[in-house]
Amino acid sequence: MGSIEIPTANGNGKSPPFDGAETALESNTSKRRRSSVLPLEVGTRVMCRWRDNKYHPVKVIERRKVHNADYEYYVHYTEFNRRLDEWVRLEQLDLDSVEAVVDEKVEEKGATGLKMTRHQKRKIDETHVEGHEELDAASLREHEEFTKVKNIATIELGRYEIETWYFSPFPPEYNDCLKLFFCEFCLNFMKRKEQLQRHMRKCDLKHPPGDEIYRSGTLSMFEVDGKKNKVYGQNLCYLAKLFLDHKTLYYDVDLFLFYVFCECDDRGCHMVGYFSKEKHSEESYNLACILTLPPYQRKGYGKFLIAFSYELSKKESKVGTPERPLSDLGLLSYRGYWTRVLLDILKKHKGNISIKELSDMTAIKAEDILTTLQSLELIQYRKGQHVICADPKVLDRHLKAAGRGGLEVDVSKLIWTPYKEQS
Repeated sequence: MGSIEIPTANGNGKSPPFDGAETALESNTSKRRRSSVLPLEVGTRVMCRWRDNKYHPVKVIERRKVHNADYEYYVHYTEFNRRLDEWVRLEQLDLDSVEAVVDEKVEEKGATGLKMTRHQKRKIDETHVEGHEELDAASLREHEEFTKVKNIATIELGRYEIETWYFSPFPPEYNDCLKLFFCEFCLNFMKRKEQLQRHMRKCDLKHPPGDEIYRSGTLSMFEVDGKKNKVYGQNLCYLAKLFLDHKTLYYDVDLFLFYVFCECDDRGCHMVGYFSKEKHSEESYNLACILTLPPYQRKGYGKFLIAFSYELSKKESKVGTPERPLSDLGLLSYRGYWTRVLLDILKKHKGNISIKELSDMTAIKAEDILTTLQSLELIQYRKGQHVICADPKVLDRHLKAAGRGGLEVDVSKLIWTPYKEQS
């Protein structure tokens, strides 16, 4: 591994720790300090050098022994989302910044020995509960304990090697694997590259199993019935969980339809993302999970998947809404979609229009329309009813802030029959 240039000061203005030949320069006090705190306990808060070569506050989540009886530490960056949690080496930590381990129950009562403002504490709390609004405190702690350490570090899928974001409950025989190899067509996963190569010589799939319901240029959408393709559905859930923190992994995939979005070439149809939906939802959910794989993000595919789910709702003559809770990225995407669709109609429409009429036109649930317009301060409550205030300049400003809509769904290319009519 190449050498790392160590900056002269961290974010607190303290000198970071030195290692190697420079250890001899440490004072006796510093040496005693180092020996007294090592190994770091789980729960310790300390400053850690991140990939931007700056020091950030972290909490030690787990530790493990490596060679020479040293330890590596699995840390959570309290300023960032859990997807950035990682194993770090001792030399990345500023031991002069170590803060004593505080019992979590004591910390919740406010009797902490940590130098954190209310704002910092609230920010940390929000980071931890993000996307888990449906869980009570006990369930949240159980979830975080079970999923606290990423079990798979990377995967190989098609021509990409992808760093994972979160824990996924793969079968026990994969507990010792840091990397998994996926067949990009059937989504079977293996421990070794040689196993994948042997599998690829036998696998006759060149696209997801199921019906192709949309084809526009090189982009295709396949509908996969979880009951007819149970192993594929389960493998897709294992894969998706590596990049989704907030969703329960459904082992019973019979009740779900999976819409797998692909880029197609002469080698086959390569999955770039997907969304799932319940076959029958009493809550009018038109989407359960949504994911664009990291190599294909920032191409507008997430916006396309959201728009596609609403086009299916229109075909069903129903209003729809995504299953709650939404992830952080999911919420941003939906707010952007609702804003663009609704304000585009308001700009073009002349005369009064009701929320019910907007819902009928867009298949967006009335509650989502109301909260979106309220967040944009475009709606007022007058004389017992909601009134939409659509000043053209204000609409333009909000549309600009919402950004571009990405790829459009060409409805003429959608050939699909709602599930209830397929039997």
